Amino acid sequence: MLPKTLLSRGAVLAALDLSLPSWTAQRAVSSVTIPPPACMLQPLEVPNRYLFGPGPSNVPPRVLAAGGRPIIGHLHHEMYEIMNDIKKGIQYAFQTNNHMTLAMSGSGHAAMECAVFNVVEPGESVLVSVNGVWGERVAEIAERMGAKVHTLVKAPGGYFTNEEIEKALAKHKPVLFFLTHGESSSGLAHPIDGIGDLCRKYDCLLLVDSVASLGAAPLLMDQQKIDILYTGSQKALNAPPGTAPISFNDRACHKMFNRKTKPVSYLFDMTHLSNYWGNDGKPARDYHHTGPVSGFFALRESLAILAEKGLENSWRHHKEVAEYLWKGLEDLGLKLFIKDKDLRLPSVTTITIPDGYEWKELLAYMIKHHQLEMTGGLGPSIGMVMRVGLMGYNCSTCNADKALAALADALKHCPKRKA
Repeated sequence: MLPKTLLSRGAVLAALDLSLPSWTAQRAVSSVTIPPPACMLQPLEVPNRYLFGPGPSNVPPRVLAAGGRPIIGHLHHEMYEIMNDIKKGIQYAFQTNNHMTLAMSGSGHAAMECAVFNVVEPGESVLVSVNGVWGERVAEIAERMGAKVHTLVKAPGGYFTNEEIEKALAKHKPVLFFLTHGESSSGLAHPIDGIGDLCRKYDCLLLVDSVASLGAAPLLMDQQKIDILYTGSQKALNAPPGTAPISFNDRACHKMFNRKTKPVSYLFDMTHLSNYWGNDGKPARDYHHTGPVSGFFALRESLAILAEKGLENSWRHHKEVAEYLWKGLEDLGLKLFIKDKDLRLPSVTTITIPDGYEWKELLAYMIKHHQLEMTGGLGPSIGMVMRVGLMGYNCSTCNADKALAALADALKHCPKRKA
C-alpha cells in the first residue's frame, strides 16, 4: 500500500489541469505568420532543352546517374578514394604530374579566386591580359585583395603576341600573369606556346583559365610550363556546375606556402585544402569544409568518360564538329566573329550579329519554338556576337544540324529591320 503522503500528492496532481492555457496554445500556433509558399506545394518542373550555349551543357545520363548515387560522408574512407580518383583524372586531363591537384567546391570562379588569393599578397604586382570578360574578372579579384593590378587590353577577339607579353612583364615585374586560354565571351582560343618560358625568364607565375577549352582544345600544362591551371566542370567535361579542377606546380607551391600573410579567404586557403585532398603529406585529413559529395561523384564520372575517349580523340572530335558548324553558319550567310580559323575556340563559336536583326529576338525565338539555347555576348562582347556551344556530350554533327536549323528558322521568321 502506498504511503498516505504519496496518495495525497497524487490526488492533488490529478486534480490539477496540466494542459497549456488556451492563450499559450494560441500563441504557439500563431507564431508562424508566414504560410508555406504556394510554389513549394507544387512539383518541380524543369524543361527539356538543348543547351547549345557556352555552358552549362547537357549532362550525359551516365554522369546524371553517378550524381544520383547514395550520399556518403565527406570524410569517409570511400570518399577519399573517390577524391584520389578525381585527382588522377584531373592530372590526365591537364597533362600534369603536379601533386598539388584537386577540385574546388564551387564553380570556375572559385578556382579563379583560389589561385589569386593563394599566390598573391597585398601590394604585389599582377599582370592581367584582358580581351574579354574573364580577364576583367581576375583584374577585379586581384584589385579587391590589394594587389597592384596592371592590364594588357585588347578588344574582344584580339590576342596578345609573345613580344607584347614580354614587354609588359619586363615593365611591371609581376608575381603573377593571367591569361585566358578559352575566352568564351569572344570565342577565342589564345596561343599558349612560349608564354611559360617568358614567365620563368621574369620570375613570374603563369595562371591560365581553361574553363571553356579543357577537353576541347589542346592544352598541356607541364609541357607548356603553366604554373597554375584551372577549369570548370560544366562545359566540355559535361558534369553539372559546381566543381572546379585546379592544379599548382612546384613553383606555385613555393610561392603559395612561403607567404608573409594569410590568404584573404579561409575557404580557399590551400594550406587547408591541400590537407583535405591528401596533398600535404600528413597521415590524416582534417575537417575543413563539407565538399559537394554528389558533385564529386559526377565529376569523377565525367573525367572517366574523358579518359576512356582519350584526350587527343576528344580534341580531334571537337575540331571536326566545329568545322562542320562553321561551314553551315557561313552557308546561312552568317559571319564568324573570329576570322582566323586557328584562333577559333572549338567548343564555343561566336557569330557576328547579322545586320538588321535584334539578337535577343533571335535567341528568344529559338528557345520558344525549338527548346534550344544559344546566348548573346558576355561583358565587352554584349551586342557584338551570338554564341553557339557544342561541347562534350553535345558535340556532334547531329546537334550542329539542330542548331543550324533553329538559326535558319529564326532568321526567316524574326523581323529584319532596315539599318
